[in-house]
Amino acid sequence: MNNINNSKKLYTRAKKYIAGGISSQIRVLEHSEVPLFIKNAKGSKIWDVDGNEYIDFIQGMGPNIFGHAPDFINKQVSEEINKGMIYAAQFDKEIEVAEKSLKILNTKDWTVRFASSGTEIDQLLIRLMRGFTNRQLFVKFEGHYHGWMDSINYSVHPDLELAGDKSNPEAVPESKGMDENTKNGVIIARWNDIEHLRDIFKKYDHQIAGVLMEPILANTNCIIPDDGYIQSVKKLCEENGSLLAFDEVITGFRILGGSAKEYFGVTPDLATFAKSFAGGFPIAMLAGKKEIMDYVGNGTVYHGGSFNSNVASIAAANASLDEMIDNKNFFEDLDKKGKKLISGINKLSKDLKVNIHAQGLGSVFSISFTNKDHIRDWRDHFINCDETKYKYFCQIAFHKGIRLSSNGRVHLATTHTENDIEKTLEMFKLSLLEMKKN
Repeated sequence: MNNINNSKKLYTRAKKYIAGGISSQIRVLEHSEVPLFIKNAKGSKIWDVDGNEYIDFIQGMGPNIFGHAPDFINKQVSEEINKGMIYAAQFDKEIEVAEKSLKILNTKDWTVRFASSGTEIDQLLIRLMRGFTNRQLFVKFEGHYHGWMDSINYSVHPDLELAGDKSNPEAVPESKGMDENTKNGVIIARWNDIEHLRDIFKKYDHQIAGVLMEPILANTNCIIPDDGYIQSVKKLCEENGSLLAFDEVITGFRILGGSAKEYFGVTPDLATFAKSFAGGFPIAMLAGKKEIMDYVGNGTVYHGGSFNSNVASIAAANASLDEMIDNKNFFEDLDKKGKKLISGINKLSKDLKVNIHAQGLGSVFSISFTNKDHIRDWRDHFINCDETKYKYFCQIAFHKGIRLSSNGRVHLATTHTENDIEKTLEMFKLSLLEMKKN
């Protein structure tokens, strides 16, 4: 058992001054007795205030694609912020970041807008879909997460007793206090079922502004959609004058090819990016076809923000993108590293006869306990995955020096070494054997 007495003391103190003692609700779900307090982190490792070392697969919930505190990013940020922090004006480095981003995304006639968080940039995307099409409704899928704002925070992980019939899902709010009127603008759909989506388009004939999705469902089991599904959704949108929008806050600048657009060979009308984009610094980006983005550019669809394209975040993004572009095998190398871990986990499942399961892509994947070979959507996860068992596994692994996220998602970083992966698999084996004993 890890001694976390100092974390306990700090948590008690924090609760006196910070609501709940935490600054993001997911942090209360750390697999320790109390939310963990961190002293420092470097590369693949993180150390708590009691001196315990962990191989970290949370990596800031995804932003730290180069691991914690990468020297090359810190150096560039340090140099740039000596010139200023927030200009409330334009500067040349943000043009460079836009150019390099679009180079990786391999797009023509696209432009971008910068913001500070995934939640914020998804709000701009929804506003732009409505503004461009002059329609109010948009489709949002069960199990997909697009930030915590009232307009979108529905049916992320709903209890199926509240979620309604699978042919006509209900919009289930994820929080008390949400504006109930926002429910009228969102259509909840099951993902990975093209016939279901066709029925929705028939029902709401030419009223749908757009379809918003995580093209790889990172917030539920890292599900890769069925072959042809993304292509069919795009065709449906085109036939109905609706926009197709990808939320790539998690997958963008992380997965093979750098984006779902490249991975699937399907170009959306709009896409959002954040997290891995700047190696740990807060930044977000909306990218899309110029004819649509011009509505933002000319102010028809309003967007602002004091912290947009701040010097530190732009410098970090510039350094990150240079690293991705200069290393021709960047995404492939990261993918291979993660696939070794996925393969090792699934081998443990067979060897030890336990129902642990890993699925997704190498750079970002999910761990769950299920008897199914593949989870297809949120309802499938809710029915067939054992959350209690996963939590118990994570608690045991935590005490063996492996830090995993509460939602099952694993984030690989370039700094995870072969030794880290081998040690992780060994600790997973010991954790699973301990579970079998109990």
